[in-house]
Amino acid sequence: MPLNILILGGTGFTGPEQVEYALARGHKVTLFNRNRTRPDFFKGKVDQLIGDLNSDVSALAGKTFDVVLDNPTTLPAWVRNAAQHLKGNIGHYIFISTLSVYPDNSRPNMDETDGTTPMPADVDPYTLVRENAARYYGAMKSFSEQEAERHYPGKVTIVRPGLIVGPLDRSDRFTYWPVRINAGGNVLAPGTPDDPAQWIDARDLAEWMIRLAEQKVLGTFNAVGPTLPMQELLYGCKAVTTAGAQFTWVPADFLATHGVRPWRHMPVWVPNSKEYAGFSTRNNARAVKAGLTFRPLAVTAEDTLAWHKTRPEAEQKATAEGTIAGIAPAKEAEVLAAWKAKLATGGTNND
Repeated sequence: MPLNILILGGTGFTGPEQVEYALARGHKVTLFNRNRTRPDFFKGKVDQLIGDLNSDVSALAGKTFDVVLDNPTTLPAWVRNAAQHLKGNIGHYIFISTLSVYPDNSRPNMDETDGTTPMPADVDPYTLVRENAARYYGAMKSFSEQEAERHYPGKVTIVRPGLIVGPLDRSDRFTYWPVRINAGGNVLAPGTPDDPAQWIDARDLAEWMIRLAEQKVLGTFNAVGPTLPMQELLYGCKAVTTAGAQFTWVPADFLATHGVRPWRHMPVWVPNSKEYAGFSTRNNARAVKAGLTFRPLAVTAEDTLAWHKTRPEAEQKATAEGTIAGIAPAKEAEVLAAWKAKLATGGTNND
């Protein structure tokens, strides 16, 4: 049955995929945003309400919806602000949270019952200071989940993705790899080939959320893909290129010594240490049971690379230079040379 769907945001990364999928399945879509990111992106296809969750939400007054998809909220005040008009006027509230609500990443295969990050006692949970959204990200998201439950009891679905990847992602936290591998040559590969990695394609996440809305599935879900070894990620990206890249695996300790940071310089990857043993191994069984599916890595890598080639030249250059995420070519060459020299003087892959 067609739904009347309100999407908060809707023009960034995951939002456009939600819109396209919802429209294809016959639903009516309304967007509420500032109309600044890709202005009028879906003009003529959706209803547009202009406002700001940080301040002016008056455009929501008097409106009713079957379901709300809350994509952008990082501050609990945004949930409270929207609820001024949405409370009592919606049937289902789906909130995109994050795996960052979990403070403990030390144990593999942890599920949704794991404890979440509390709000620090000296921090106002309803602050509108944007810096706090980053500084207390996990706590703010945790409190936002609770805020949603307070305003819409019995109507809330909490979706906790980790690393979201695919076309339209300008964070380069995955995009770096297919772009770098497509450039060919000797590629710095972090840690060991078996180090775990975990992500989800934005399209899989978006489409699943629309299906959750259609079926009115409630509850809390870790929205992540299966755990795969880093070598599968890198060789999977290589499989959709013809550049003939080669990989040199460099141990985590050596990378740290040379200032190469996990996640920032080596996207997707964190060391498989005791502290991070559960970081890329979150249990997704509950989400899979609720219908979450995953497209092949090759599809994600190929589509991401194809989209990247359509980006403005400045953005493509920034990705190639590791400006946002990834390692600069000169630094990569420097670390690879240092590792080669170490091996030449008797070092081993276990050093």
